[in-house]
Amino acid sequence: MLETPARIEPLFFDDAVPTVLADLAIELQKAADELGRGLHPESAAELADLVRVMNSYYSNLIEGHNTRPKDIEMALAGAEIDPERRPLALEAKAHVEVQRMIDGRALRNELPSPTSMEFIRWVHRAFYDEMPAEFRYVEKPDGTKVDIVPGEFRTISDHDVAVGRHQPPSSSRVIAFMEWFQKRFAMAEKQASLRIIAIASAHHRLNYIHPFPDGNGRVSRLMSHAMALKAGIGGNGLWSISRGLARGLKDRGEYKRMMDHADSPRQGDRDGRGNLSESALKDFVEWFLTAALDQVRFSTAMFDLTRLEARYRALVKDVVDDKRAPDLVSAVLRHGSLPRGEANFVLKTSERTARNTLSDLVDRGFLKSDTPKAPVRIAFPLDFRERLFPNLFTDADVTVPEPPSLSFR
Repeated sequence: MLETPARIEPLFFDDAVPTVLADLAIELQKAADELGRGLHPESAAELADLVRVMNSYYSNLIEGHNTRPKDIEMALAGAEIDPERRPLALEAKAHVEVQRMIDGRALRNELPSPTSMEFIRWVHRAFYDEMPAEFRYVEKPDGTKVDIVPGEFRTISDHDVAVGRHQPPSSSRVIAFMEWFQKRFAMAEKQASLRIIAIASAHHRLNYIHPFPDGNGRVSRLMSHAMALKAGIGGNGLWSISRGLARGLKDRGEYKRMMDHADSPRQGDRDGRGNLSESALKDFVEWFLTAALDQVRFSTAMFDLTRLEARYRALVKDVVDDKRAPDLVSAVLRHGSLPRGEANFVLKTSERTARNTLSDLVDRGFLKSDTPKAPVRIAFPLDFRERLFPNLFTDADVTVPEPPSLSFR
């Protein structure tokens, strides 16, 4: 078993980027630039919060943890949750909060290199600091439990693992591998032609190293999200790579199969010059970027202002016995927020009538505000998510990739 960091090569394509990957990167950039166009920034921000919940939902679903979106929302609100569902809800809440911090750092131009050891450790630490006790250890075959230290790489033999058929580097070599990973991907970040492609290759190679005793999958997906922001394809936070990975392009087992395929060793002199197969890496990057493009296009259609407004108006018309309510919802969606005292001008009615309409919409969760007197903003209540956003979440029983079994040596 190679224990030199060059074991994870190739990370890019030494001679030239394959045309299919270059074309996909261009298409992804164009599609992401269009995502959310026409939406008011405040309305887009509310949608981005919903997408964070979706990202958490699908990321945890990949790990075999099926958490109800309602429970995630309840955990974020600090509400009481059934004890049996509480650990999964708190795990999902931690994911949402870490992504929110990543997005905030990106907006303030304070996001460091997502492939740096500092950032990757920070993501793991922030995630596990909020993790419920039930998920803060790994269990060895003999039944003993090994605590997970937030933000700490595997460094001792107790943390050596096998992931399915893959044998990651031994714990004593993780730091050397991560230093190589950081150095090589820092080079890609400086090259416009590689920034988008590197999102996919870094995603696989980080999981290949498996630097933490647990949580590597969630950390890699959050790292991929941060890399998308850095590469300029974040789409205002309105799309989720986790949804694409969990659902696949044709079936829900693709993520696991493609990750396993990218583990393949080099197949002869025409398969690159690294330890791993360059052809398999190309296949994985193509699949990953295609899944990302599929999700950007899905979100573009889902969050198109005209279509969203039409769905929202139809919903409010069906639910609220007030013919003025759809007009007020439309105005807030289009303008981002509305001072309460201006509702009567929008509705062309008396202040009292407008106040009643507005209060009813707030009570039903269609509008929200920070204080009882603050301007109202659009809200997207989860009770009506299938009407507003068909197929955004999957609540029915689904077949998802089984998480790889961890066997401690």
